[in-house]
Amino acid sequence: MTRRVYVPRGYQPPITQHILDHPRCNVWAGMGLGKCVATLTAVKIQRLCGDPGPVLVLAPLRVARSTWPDEARKWAHLKDLQVEPILGTAAERATALRRKAGVFTINYENLAWLTEHLGEEWPFRMVVADESTRLKNLRLSYRVSTKGKKYLAGQGGVRAKALGRVAHTKVKRFVNLTGTPSPNGLSDLWGQNWFVDAGRSLGRTYDSFKQRWFTKSYDGYGMTPLPNAMQEIKAAMAPYTLTVRAEDHFDLREPIVNTLLVDLPVSARKLYREMERDMFMQLEGHAVEAFNAASRTIKCLQLANGAAYVDDKQTWKRVHDEKIEALKEVIEEASGAPVLVAYHFKSDLARILKALPFCRVLDASPRTLVDWNAGRIKCLLAHPASAGHGLNLQDGGNILVYFGHWWNLEERQQMLERIGPVRQMQAGHDRPVFVHNIIARDTIDELVLERIESKRDVQDILLDAKRARGL
Repeated sequence: MTRRVYVPRGYQPPITQHILDHPRCNVWAGMGLGKCVATLTAVKIQRLCGDPGPVLVLAPLRVARSTWPDEARKWAHLKDLQVEPILGTAAERATALRRKAGVFTINYENLAWLTEHLGEEWPFRMVVADESTRLKNLRLSYRVSTKGKKYLAGQGGVRAKALGRVAHTKVKRFVNLTGTPSPNGLSDLWGQNWFVDAGRSLGRTYDSFKQRWFTKSYDGYGMTPLPNAMQEIKAAMAPYTLTVRAEDHFDLREPIVNTLLVDLPVSARKLYREMERDMFMQLEGHAVEAFNAASRTIKCLQLANGAAYVDDKQTWKRVHDEKIEALKEVIEEASGAPVLVAYHFKSDLARILKALPFCRVLDASPRTLVDWNAGRIKCLLAHPASAGHGLNLQDGGNILVYFGHWWNLEERQQMLERIGPVRQMQAGHDRPVFVHNIIARDTIDELVLERIESKRDVQDILLDAKRARGL
């Protein structure tokens, strides 16, 4: 892979500088805004300035496995920065820890294992919590021992408690990264922020945080923020918090496009390679073989998505769920904002509905359209062929995910146009449009995306890919 020259967007150097200037800080920047490379650039500068200690990045599994290593491999200025995922079995994770690397990544679910495995030998002077809302469930309170002495006790999520044991004793630098710091309200902020300043700004304990800025809800169960809570909490965190808003830095006439790469599991990769090899071998054959090549192209697209049809009766079998996991992350980061998802195969629709039962399908019912535009649908699933000319979806949301991909450029463009920048502005919505392409790495997905971006002939793209693979 040829490394690219890093030409930062206007807001990325301030992210890097903020991390350098504030050893413990928050960076609130949404998906696709380049906070990973900006953070790795800060790590690179720190190492050049004589702080060579390894850095630990906490992230969701897919992000820890692929996104951070990919970013380090993508950019020329990061060529000397090795990123090592700590994943797999306990033995494989222990082996990864023994390797030499500047940055190690691990998924949140393995935090408890990591702290127990390392014990007092914790080596990470800097911790980056990507999607830091995963730490929001930390709870601390003062308890009284049998001898009458007060002590600080930990409660809440296992991962947050595990990290809390070392966060302020062995970690010098701590960075929270997320685009949605308070997805369920202001109460989400305390747990994350404790890792930054040990409660100095929002309260030493969660109870003191509640007492200062909340009151009991009318039903007696939940909490309601006091009238000035948002302004006061924001002001308390301001000295070490940087917020990057897409609408402040992008031309709202163009969508903000983000590519989410997923890796096929070994078993799925084997099936895919067999089908791809047969497809390429028949590309230049006779008419009947060309037909078979076309059918295999469809099979490759199905396998990239995670399922494949096995007979003429529309029977399909699940192969993997990598794209569904990526879709879950997009919806989670959307923090309740509606998400429009483009699917292609009915097998994908069935799998998404099973994994995310709150999703709705764009159908012929006028009620579905009304509910979407009123913001009552969290995730709307639509086939590009059914979301064509004249359909107005712009009031419902500004986030589009292409889960599956197809060669038809017009259908794809029409899908985008349903919530596109022009329609957003015409409807009076001063907000950017986000487009997330979920792409299976080293599959036909990438060739379809090339077709979309270059408008080249499909046959030419496939033949070039065939030659590149030496087939």
